[in-house]
Amino acid sequence: MNILQKKIGIIGGGQLGKMMILDAKRLGFYVITLDPTMDCPSHSISDEHMVASFDDVEAIIQLAEQVDVITYEFEHIHVEVLKQLEAKGYSVYPTAKSLEIIQNKFIQKSKLQAHNIPVPRFETVDTVEDIKQAGKMLGYPLMLKTCLGGYDGKGNAVIHNQQSIEQAFQALGAGQTPLMIEAFVPLKKEISVLACRGLSGDISVYPVAENKHHNSILDETIVPADIFEPCRKKAMTLAHEVMEVFFGVGMFCVEMFVTQDDAIVINEVAPRPHNSGHYTIEGCKTSQFEQHIRAITGLPLGEVELIQPTVMKNLLGPPLTEGRAYYEGVDKAYALPDVKVHIYGKTYTKPFRKMGHITATDQDKFEALRKVRQAHQWIRIGGIEV
Repeated sequence: MNILQKKIGIIGGGQLGKMMILDAKRLGFYVITLDPTMDCPSHSISDEHMVASFDDVEAIIQLAEQVDVITYEFEHIHVEVLKQLEAKGYSVYPTAKSLEIIQNKFIQKSKLQAHNIPVPRFETVDTVEDIKQAGKMLGYPLMLKTCLGGYDGKGNAVIHNQQSIEQAFQALGAGQTPLMIEAFVPLKKEISVLACRGLSGDISVYPVAENKHHNSILDETIVPADIFEPCRKKAMTLAHEVMEVFFGVGMFCVEMFVTQDDAIVINEVAPRPHNSGHYTIEGCKTSQFEQHIRAITGLPLGEVELIQPTVMKNLLGPPLTEGRAYYEGVDKAYALPDVKVHIYGKTYTKPFRKMGHITATDQDKFEALRKVRQAHQWIRIGGIEV
């Protein structure tokens, strides 16, 4: 079969799926999206949209029967059905085996640790007493996490002292879902590195990005990261090693901490394109979305060098605002040179929902940061009550 005649199935029709499709359609691929929301961001540009739940096994099997390769835009999906599909010879990338390990944060950390990749000290906990014992061993603060699910800070709770254990335990389900505890890392910076493996086994590693969060949600990504050269080399090496551990095909994002003494520790791994990789659309020779499509369809991987310093800033739904979304100030933002606005096409805005992002490029990283922040001030997201 001609590679470009392949049909791609994407589980998830959010902004990541939409941006995958934009590159897939530029190459002429036929794309079928599976998503339960009729007006999801991917709907208008999908060749077909299967409106079905993410845990609808029959629908996922039906999707597999209609396409040549299946991928996904988020990791909280039915891994057992993906394993069944692989056993029947269907192509799923990243692989179900990789996804199964990464879905469970405890198993993910254990796998990395077994391959001598640095991670924070961690262990499972079931009760308040378990957490107290961990506090005696690891000291405070501690990070309590759900092993399954969780994103944008959801599923995490910081325990500052023994008195705050009960509150954190109750907030994360009081033991109804598997929990783990991590030693709190005294970090200097949060960084991430994108990496991709093609079907041929080739691996490409993107530049190191510096991430700034607000209320546990990514706010800004600045590339190149402001770190020492040994840290940069170590981070890129670790990203390559993580790809070897999971033997994944497609884009992966490796989130890392730079500690106060400039050591690198792995936080989490995501088997998909990532919010912190949006800068690659304007900033790199090959975007993370094009690279993912190239990887899963068997095309050669593209070059990933940074064209020039780039800053990305998320556009979030404002607090206390909910309703049919509208946007103001995009015209002002576009008066700034080398600023690009990406609107995801979500029908409704909710507090802190990711509605879009802005990127700015410049030979001077700090000028790019100034431009993206200025554009962000001008753009307003509103909600009309319905």
